[in-house]
Amino acid sequence: MLIEIIKSKIHRVKVTDADLSYVGSISIDRDLIDAANFIVGEKVHVVNLNNGERLETYIIEGKRGSGEITLNGPAARKAQKGDIIIVIGYAQMEFEEAKKFKPTVIFPDENTNRLN
Repeated sequence: MLIEIIKSKIHRVKVTDADLSYVGSISIDRDLIDAANFIVGEKVHVVNLNNGERLETYIIEGKRGSGEITLNGPAARKAQKGDIIIVIGYAQMEFEEAKKFKPTVIFPDENTNRLN
């Protein structure tokens, strides 16, 4: 039996921009992508702590070291610059494997979105 569990999480980062004109997705600083064990193109859930919105989208690479967290396209309607969000990725695995699995969770500086 496969179950879906948390694989990766970026906990509490600040939205740096919302670009309605872009095709779609969330742009994330490459340092955060790497640290959280995400990959470009991965499907993620984005949870907005300011307004309770939740959405599904995919990751695109932002500039390394920039602290960028930009919601693009329709997702830009779900958050505004300055909102605090959580980015969560999930994985499917066998039940017994899932019991032993340890997710990668990072806690960047909430003001700069950079790793401490």
